[in-house]
Amino acid sequence: MRKFHPQREREFTDPASNMFSGCSGFHCPIKMIEKRFIYGTVIGRPIPMALWQGKSKRKPSGGRRVFSRGKRKFEISREKQYTKVGKQSLKHYRGRGASSKTCMLVAEYANVVDKKTNTVQKSKILNVTVNPADPNYVQRNILNKGARIKTELGDAIVTSRPGQDGAINAVLVES
Repeated sequence: MRKFHPQREREFTDPASNMFSGCSGFHCPIKMIEKRFIYGTVIGRPIPMALWQGKSKRKPSGGRRVFSRGKRKFEISREKQYTKVGKQSLKHYRGRGASSKTCMLVAEYANVVDKKTNTVQKSKILNVTVNPADPNYVQRNILNKGARIKTELGDAIVTSRPGQDGAINAVLVES
């Protein structure tokens, strides 16, 4: 059983001085907030973890790999920032060797290719209809490569990588 601060527990579970007079035991909102701090989050927001992109601790054969050095800063990747539907917003990143990447944070328009007429038109994105990467991305309107989007011209599949290219290119789906 987890221990809470005894002064706080008495203070919030005392019905006379508590604004949550029906609050007793496990489902008390104040205790839930205190539990969030115990589990390593701050008021419901998770603490971001560094994503390490170095070599695995195991070899392809399953044996243990012995490292001659530790982790390096250049092996840590950036935080995941998903492209959503809305008013357009871009972010520029400096890469290794002073290269640059443009990340699209929010997208409003897509460059849609019509294969029948072999033309490209700029079309407004209405919403995400299907996303094979994760079904939850449809509810959150997150765009990535392979997502099926609904545009003013019709349904289209995203062919670019918005988090790296800084633009959304799509191909109309023949229906």
